[in-house]
Amino acid sequence: MLKRNFGSSSLQVSALGFGAGHIGYDDVTEHQAHALLDRALELGINFIDTARGYGLSEERIGSWLPAHRNDVVLSTKVGYGVEGVPDWSATAVTRGVDEALATLGTDTIDVVFLHSCPLAVLERGDAVQALLACVDAGKVRVPGYSGENEALAWAASAGVFGAVQSSVNLADQRSLREVLPGAARSGLGAVAKRPLANAPWRHADRPTGVYGETYWDRLREMGLEPEADDWQGTALRFSAFSPGVSTAIVGTSQPANLDAAAAAVVRGPLPDAERQRWEAAVATHAGDWAGEV
Repeated sequence: MLKRNFGSSSLQVSALGFGAGHIGYDDVTEHQAHALLDRALELGINFIDTARGYGLSEERIGSWLPAHRNDVVLSTKVGYGVEGVPDWSATAVTRGVDEALATLGTDTIDVVFLHSCPLAVLERGDAVQALLACVDAGKVRVPGYSGENEALAWAASAGVFGAVQSSVNLADQRSLREVLPGAARSGLGAVAKRPLANAPWRHADRPTGVYGETYWDRLREMGLEPEADDWQGTALRFSAFSPGVSTAIVGTSQPANLDAAAAAVVRGPLPDAERQRWEAAVATHAGDWAGEV
């Protein structure tokens, strides 16, 4: 598995990362969660992304982590869901980091993202300063922002974060065009989320109630079929090898899905002509789709 520098930090991350949201819920046992994390390491995947909002995910990683801490670049997300504390307050950020450290059973978290907080919160500054104080205290190595659109653009250009996380996929290329080039020039690590766009190609009819419904609409409007790989391979190779992307994270509870994702990324980037087809198709609709996801 290809490893890359994570921006200008000292971290190196696998081109494919593991999104650990699925392992936090009742349909996955702790034993299954640990087996999936073991399999990720066997495949050369060292970037593991979780969040306080992912059920038992942090807890299950924490019970697995002691034997593997030196093999993993670990990220989580904070700023919300702290009992008795307003979301996006400085206290919510500080306590979120402290609680994550305790749950994960580690002295330092490699990357901590403010998770989709509004632009006004970023501009106010107290949440950002609380996260930076955690860096100064040695609790966090790299401060980051996870989100989209105007808030993401602000975070990438503010000069206070070392990482960003945003959607990058066949049907969602806004951050790829507008944010990641500047983020790369500024030395930010970049995590591409939703690289499979919730796999809308699985559905003959429009799915409802999930973010994938918008991606289903977009792919229908684009009217393209993969030419160099299957749908999953095309999607993952597009995202993982997009300029400025450090790692593309895939969430799953099934080892076979993780194996297939790793195999796709190991095949390397899409041929230039294939990438250009997907980029051109999205560019045609970029004005109509701005801000939809």
